[in-house]
Amino acid sequence: MKKDFLTAIKDKPLVFDGAMGTMIYAKGVFINTCYEHLCVSNPELIFEIHAQYVGAGADVIETNSYGANRLQLKGYGLGEQVREINLTAVDLARRAAGADCFVAGSVGQVGAAVDHFTVEQLDELREIYREQIGALVEGGVDLIMLETFQNSANGILAAEVAADFDLPVVASFAFGADKLTPSAESVSLVYSELERVDCVDIAGINCGGGAATLLSNFEEALKYTGKPFVVMPNAGLPQTVHGRTIYMSNPEYFTEYCKNFIKMGARGVGGCCGTTPEYIATMARAIKGLSEVKHHLHVAAVHPGKADRPVKITPMAEKSRMGAKLAAGESVSSIEITPPRSIDLSVMLNKARQCRDAGVDVINIPDGPRASARISPMIAAIEIERQVEIETVLHYCCRDRNLIGMQSDLLGGAGAGLHNYLIVTGDPPKLGDYPDATAVFDVDAVGLTQVVMNLNRGRDVGGNPIDPPTSILCGIGANPNAIDLEHEMEHYHNKIRAGAEFAITQPVFDAEAFLRFVDRVSKFERTIPVIAGVWPLVSYRNAEFMRTEVPGVFVPDWVLERMALADTKEDARKTGIEIAHEICAAIEDAVAGYQVSAPFGNIELALQVLELN
Repeated sequence: MKKDFLTAIKDKPLVFDGAMGTMIYAKGVFINTCYEHLCVSNPELIFEIHAQYVGAGADVIETNSYGANRLQLKGYGLGEQVREINLTAVDLARRAAGADCFVAGSVGQVGAAVDHFTVEQLDELREIYREQIGALVEGGVDLIMLETFQNSANGILAAEVAADFDLPVVASFAFGADKLTPSAESVSLVYSELERVDCVDIAGINCGGGAATLLSNFEEALKYTGKPFVVMPNAGLPQTVHGRTIYMSNPEYFTEYCKNFIKMGARGVGGCCGTTPEYIATMARAIKGLSEVKHHLHVAAVHPGKADRPVKITPMAEKSRMGAKLAAGESVSSIEITPPRSIDLSVMLNKARQCRDAGVDVINIPDGPRASARISPMIAAIEIERQVEIETVLHYCCRDRNLIGMQSDLLGGAGAGLHNYLIVTGDPPKLGDYPDATAVFDVDAVGLTQVVMNLNRGRDVGGNPIDPPTSILCGIGANPNAIDLEHEMEHYHNKIRAGAEFAITQPVFDAEAFLRFVDRVSKFERTIPVIAGVWPLVSYRNAEFMRTEVPGVFVPDWVLERMALADTKEDARKTGIEIAHEICAAIEDAVAGYQVSAPFGNIELALQVLELN
């Protein structure tokens, strides 16, 4: 199974289960009980918890054996039951896991820092680990999970013992917000030590804090090891409320961070203290729908053959009025209007007229934002252009349609007169209206950009002729505040290589980060105009939400502090507009225009940002 698990986790990120102790405690079992012995004394309870995690979508189930070693069990008078408890723990997990899930043998740290032990004590420590791990292997686990370790030497000693059994070994450590283990070892020290040894196949980080804390520690750890990584945060920082320990975050918040862990390179994500099957279910749906997890179809650039009739490629300036302004180096103004959850387009059309009359260049039409279902954005764009006579930029995402449907849509939209598109990968389905909807993702934004370029050259992805060719102005998204900026830069560069002609960024609240991004992309062999996304904040709560709940958006402390000073609703909106003006002024010389969102549909606020109202 060693090869099977290592192949699986390298092939795609895996979802690990959540907390066991939290679930047991929630069932009314007192904390002075030996939770590992429940495998023997109350197997139905443990099996039920495992089964809930399997049903939630976990790919890896951990045995209820974290403290099932001789030293720990001895405190409960159970020191002679190590083999029985561990064998039973594996059996329960294996029966719940079925044929589709891996079973990880959970092993916790025994003792403190290894350098505090004599030679004889070290030998005894090895035997304690060997006894437990041997029983887990005998029971049939697929891997050994050394978790919540606090000392690198102790973790490596346990890993050396585990490696003798020829199973994959995960060595996971706990750090606080100070980037130190409880035994005061730094992130850099621990993962540098893991990198140099062969007995650890996969590095990990778990417990110690909530998702935000682990994100910071994970980012630091990546500097010191190239091993595959598993991240398993707590549900958040616990608080005591009327005698109960409650974790104040929620599954959605937890999920957003787990998505970022995957984007940063984690090969596995799961939950530790405070997480439940609800957390894992929400996270699993999102993770398994992420484009980063999919194997996209390869779309090659297709050019007409020598015997074909010559194809005239439409220059940017001739594709649309927006294209002409971008080609001439003129600033473009855009306001985002979200299609309605209704067949009544009158409100949307009136907002578009308001923008047109104020002098806005284009209306930005998102495609199923936050994986929501609304009236077709393509129909919305066609009706705006037909009835209001203002150009649109139609977002088109890869999530909902296969490659055949996407080409048909692009041809249909071009035939109906839509020429400006923003190609995006799209938000994965997650908790909300349709959490179980299937995400397609045949291609990502790079692949779909190449599809557009092929159509502009008069060919579909199969090389079949398209006559006349399309004249689509192809835009892409950009995120100057990406957590993994190197990955974002590479992805952005690949989209430019595929043929992208302009970019629109996520909302910008950090002018310096935006300017650094523009400076870096200006060094590419080919550059494209960058339109900055702008969001006028309407309240402190809105600012806080953007900072904590919207992936790809970074709201600096100074913005929160300014918004917190607003005493009234009117003051807050005024402050939000002022901040937006300041950001626009700071980046004015580096942008090709502004794409302003209308918070909660408020067009007046967006127009005030553009000073067109």
